[in-house]
Amino acid sequence: MFVDSPNSTKTALPQNLNRLPELARNLWWSWTLEARQLFETIDPTLWFLTNHNPVKLLADIQSDRLTRLAEDPSFLRQYSAVFRQFDEYLANKKSWAGTHHADLAKKTIAYFSAEFGLHASVPIYSGGLGILAGDHCKEASDLGLPLVGVGFMYPQGYFRQRITPEGWQEAAYAPFNRDESPIHLAQTPSGESCRFTVEMGNRRVTAAVWKLLVGRITLFLIDTDVPENSPEDRALSARLYGGDQEMRICQEILLGIGGVRMLRSLGISPSVWHANEGHSAFLTLERVREFVQKGSSHAEACELVRQSTVFTTHTPVPAGHDVFPHHLMDRYFAGYWEQLGLSREEFLRLGETPESHGGFNMTALVMRLSAHVNGVSREHGRVTREMWQHFWPGLPTDQIPIRSVTNGIHAPTWISPELHHLYSKSLSPTWTQTCDDPAMWQRVMDVPDHELWAVRQAMKRKLMGFIRERARAGWMHGHLQPSQVLTRGTLMDPEALTIGFARRFATYKRATLLFRDLERLKVLLQDRWRPVQLIFAGKAHPADEPGRYFIHEVLSFCHDHKLGGRVAFLEDYEMHMAKYLVQGVDIWLNTPRFPLEASGTSGMKAALNGVLNLSVLDGWWVEGYNGANGWGIQPLSEQADAQAQDHHDGEQLYRLLEQEVVPLFYQRDRDGIPRGWLQMVKECIRTTAPQFCTTRMLKDYVSLMYRAATVRMPATW
Repeated sequence: MFVDSPNSTKTALPQNLNRLPELARNLWWSWTLEARQLFETIDPTLWFLTNHNPVKLLADIQSDRLTRLAEDPSFLRQYSAVFRQFDEYLANKKSWAGTHHADLAKKTIAYFSAEFGLHASVPIYSGGLGILAGDHCKEASDLGLPLVGVGFMYPQGYFRQRITPEGWQEAAYAPFNRDESPIHLAQTPSGESCRFTVEMGNRRVTAAVWKLLVGRITLFLIDTDVPENSPEDRALSARLYGGDQEMRICQEILLGIGGVRMLRSLGISPSVWHANEGHSAFLTLERVREFVQKGSSHAEACELVRQSTVFTTHTPVPAGHDVFPHHLMDRYFAGYWEQLGLSREEFLRLGETPESHGGFNMTALVMRLSAHVNGVSREHGRVTREMWQHFWPGLPTDQIPIRSVTNGIHAPTWISPELHHLYSKSLSPTWTQTCDDPAMWQRVMDVPDHELWAVRQAMKRKLMGFIRERARAGWMHGHLQPSQVLTRGTLMDPEALTIGFARRFATYKRATLLFRDLERLKVLLQDRWRPVQLIFAGKAHPADEPGRYFIHEVLSFCHDHKLGGRVAFLEDYEMHMAKYLVQGVDIWLNTPRFPLEASGTSGMKAALNGVLNLSVLDGWWVEGYNGANGWGIQPLSEQADAQAQDHHDGEQLYRLLEQEVVPLFYQRDRDGIPRGWLQMVKECIRTTAPQFCTTRMLKDYVSLMYRAATVRMPATW
């Protein structure tokens, strides 16, 4: 058995370890602690240096190390236990879906998303939408739901963030090495490599298909970088959210129309079609076209498509809804609308809204062709019903058929190893399998304070070590100037109250709200006995100049020596770094401008790890906050102007920090343990963990959306 390495050498695997590549190429290992520990045992240093990527680990490992492991009884027992667990998992004999929804378990759910955040070794995500999609897939696997994912390969992924010495974000793109990621080419039922074509105006574009195993489910990725295509078309799937509107419409044609054709080529016939955000909305048109070509009228085809389509909208921010000008629709859909049984005017009306102003709105299209629509929190559901009430004239807002399924997080992915062990000991050895059980989480109140505090302190020290080593590596490789080494957090104090703010630097998220009153902030940061420190991370879209300026502003505070080195910005925020942050800080800060935060899941990840939220009461936190499990900033009404909102929210933020957060953290018993703080931490875990996990979320999707979408489907489809 041999493992291909990036430099084309081959490392021989001993026969009794020959299943390691199989495990490395199924992302089940990434959320299974025992599997991660198995790979770490192979070579702890190399595991760290590869950013926990087992494919690269196996490619780079020395053969003599494998030989020694093959003769190590302790490692072989560990190896056998992990593969027994892996095989039992894949056998899928006792899954929740098979037990509770046997009829659904025999169907297929196609889940379309422009990005999937599964692991740092597969960089086909940019932020929250992709991370949510990745967690959705992992939980579908855990529950035994018959889901297949449809997305893009993105050879260059999302951009790598580089911060100049002057504090400006620059975007860099580099192809990731497919040999170092767990993907391989997908095959049709006849055993051939899967290919399909899509018409793009007056040309045809060919795409190859890659396959990624996520536990029991499969994710299929579209790739136009094939010899048959022109250089321009080969670049269509190169980058996530790159290029102009023409590039964007071509990508969305590939994802929607191409995604349907890809599934047909693979011999997959879904019963449920789930569009995760409007990027894949064209899938509804392709399915209407299929029905019309088989003899249905346009109205009949639309009803069949509507009944089996689920649409999840993720944002009330206008920039999050693609609108294409009619001249682009003419260029790429002339000749296509006739296949739908429509005239040009009828076709364009499918994407019409009162605000579209001659454009084709992708969210409007999928709203019209989906019978099962949801927002991603209770508050977002309300906002979405108000946004789209013109689709149902005369119907009271509370009766508009847009539901809400509040987002959740995949707990096994985001929990720290230290807390995983504590939960296994104190709650249940199988706590990850019953994550939505409030009775189980009630037991967290009985965890001894000293044990929980010791774990929390260990997680914080691990974060500080991660920050220092990143800065050290940047300095050693000549990537950082001396001042940048300091702004990367090397002066952070593991004993100080640490506030984390890590998310996309969109202006409505107000990353700089905490700097509104610098004098008050300095008092907090410079207190000798009760110091506070701030860690920021996040990217702005390369075309978002206001967002880039926000990053520049934060960097200017990081450089300000008067703030005592207590403000840091971590470059190139991604999944690997996110885990250290949501596990290691003390407070998770979220300050969106109400009501623009649809849900937000980073705060859920922090809460699971015993990090307290200090957040505007918007998105998920309106549902999660109970007055005793964190802190909430009560927003002004959405009609208030931005300046008034900022002043009001900023004042509340400072008052909470000064009068409640900081005093509680530093109120210690004689043994040095902050018992009042830990009481709040336990209440946070107890109340948020079962409610905001993907176990609850996927079960909601099944009961509210997926089961209803399987009704009245023709047998041939």
